[in-house]
Amino acid sequence: MSERVVVPEELDGTRVDAGLAKLMGMSRSSAATLIAEGNVVSGGKPVGKSAKLASGAVLHVTVPERRDPLEVVEEVVEGLKILLDDDDFVVVDKPVGVAAHPSPGWVGPTVVGGLAGAGYRISTSGSAERAGIVHRLDVGTSGVMVVAKTEPAYTALKRAFKERTVDKVYHAVVQGLPDPLQGTIDAPIGRHPGHDWRFAVIEDGRPSVTHYEVLEAFGKATLVEVHLETGRTHQIRVHFAALRHPCAGDLTYGADPRLAATLGLTRQWLHARELGFDHPRTGERVTVTSAYPEDLAYALEVLGTGKA
Repeated sequence: MSERVVVPEELDGTRVDAGLAKLMGMSRSSAATLIAEGNVVSGGKPVGKSAKLASGAVLHVTVPERRDPLEVVEEVVEGLKILLDDDDFVVVDKPVGVAAHPSPGWVGPTVVGGLAGAGYRISTSGSAERAGIVHRLDVGTSGVMVVAKTEPAYTALKRAFKERTVDKVYHAVVQGLPDPLQGTIDAPIGRHPGHDWRFAVIEDGRPSVTHYEVLEAFGKATLVEVHLETGRTHQIRVHFAALRHPCAGDLTYGADPRLAATLGLTRQWLHARELGFDHPRTGERVTVTSAYPEDLAYALEVLGTGKA
């Protein structure tokens, strides 16, 4: 869609992104995106994001058609493996770079879309884009994840996660050697006061509890097993960063980029290793384990050889 817009007198001198947002009835971030894409032209030239509007100026604005960010797109997701296929749920091995479900700002593959593309019918409870999703893993975290197929399973599994009867076991490689070798990190987590996209240990954050145990020490880094009592966004990454032992490769939370390069890591060394829960219909305990993906296995091999 293309539109011709004339700048009114009251917006004279206004930054173009703020003015365009008012003229077009859109958010400032959406206006900024159009400008960055070169879709706002004045005098035959794309305007800059920090340009100021002039009264009477004519803007030619092109708004490209975009896919609804919450639309579930059936797709083949490379590396998405089925670990357990039950009548009530399906347990997948989520690869790195795959989100649990569609969301604004994410245009990559999703578990929901991958299951739909593979012919799986999952629960329709909750919003359409989150159908069947009872818990999530970060895009940059790989490992085991359960998705409900039926409505009763969705309800039961959601309750189990809320009541903390699910065993969530992660393996992580963290920098240095945590002291003590086994312990509990009990520190509230909330949004970082200076960075919207990061989280931090803050006084008025949500209660967050992480239990850990050292499995193997390699000198510069250590393999730990982590049991989550709560499930906050980035919980493991934030807690170990707060101890000054960030996950190897986790540049967002202060990891050493030199060690990441040596280990061949382009993301944090963090893997959802095991998930244990009561079967939503029979009550029997179900435990599913995920093997390390190639990039994490390679990093461990490098650490084991002492070349890191």
